[in-house]
Amino acid sequence: MPRAGTGPDFIEALARGLEVITAFRPGRPVMTLAEVATATDLARPTARRILLTLEELGYVRTAERGYSLTPRVLDLGVSYVRSMGLWEVARPHLERLVERTDESCSIAQLDGSDIVYVARVAVPKIVALAVQIGTRFPALSTSLGKVQLAALPPDELEKVLAEPTRSGLVPRWQPDRAERDAVLREVRARGWALTDEQLALGIRSIAAPLRDGSGRVIAGVNVNCHAAETSVEYLLERHLPLLLQTAGEISADFARLDTVPHITVTAS
Repeated sequence: MPRAGTGPDFIEALARGLEVITAFRPGRPVMTLAEVATATDLARPTARRILLTLEELGYVRTAERGYSLTPRVLDLGVSYVRSMGLWEVARPHLERLVERTDESCSIAQLDGSDIVYVARVAVPKIVALAVQIGTRFPALSTSLGKVQLAALPPDELEKVLAEPTRSGLVPRWQPDRAERDAVLREVRARGWALTDEQLALGIRSIAAPLRDGSGRVIAGVNVNCHAAETSVEYLLERHLPLLLQTAGEISADFARLDTVPHITVTAS
């Protein structure tokens, strides 16, 4: 029976092949030729040709009581994930956070004693400092930097902060070591960071850490606002819960990426 397509360019043979692959489901990892034909509503000779083709391509193997899929089928789904950068995976989460807060939201990573912005969804507002992908700021004076610095071992923290900034910016907040350590201890204990005009006048933000599948902090995500428009109390009461939820969702996606196989299985 012909498959229903959407036009003259529809490839029926490809559709049939995909139907055969998706016929293998939980509870039936091994199927006979007759079972495949019945499940896909294909004639047995057609189902057989498709199975033999998939076997030659390495997506199907002959099992004791019929046919089964090989791990190479994972490549079909993994290709989608691999085609997306890490920050493209995070971007839909940022967009939803912006919709819910009506504030600009960003992701940044540590690079020496600076943070570097790697993803951003902006709301048109006048702020003291322009931010775009690749912008650098001194990490210690930003909420994005604090959540990442707080995760570093003491020796590594000292090594990182000993590097000179390449941002070209002198922050307003210049703490001594005791004050710095006290702030980072607080950030470490509560799991998020606040910056209230420490980088520059008018800039207020909160940030949460982003983690990979092993729990390691690999970046930070923030909500940024203008100090004249948004109070600290509003930022913490209204935006912080949304930020923490978003950070958890992005981290969960990053953890899923870590489980994706990165070795192509070659059929023997």
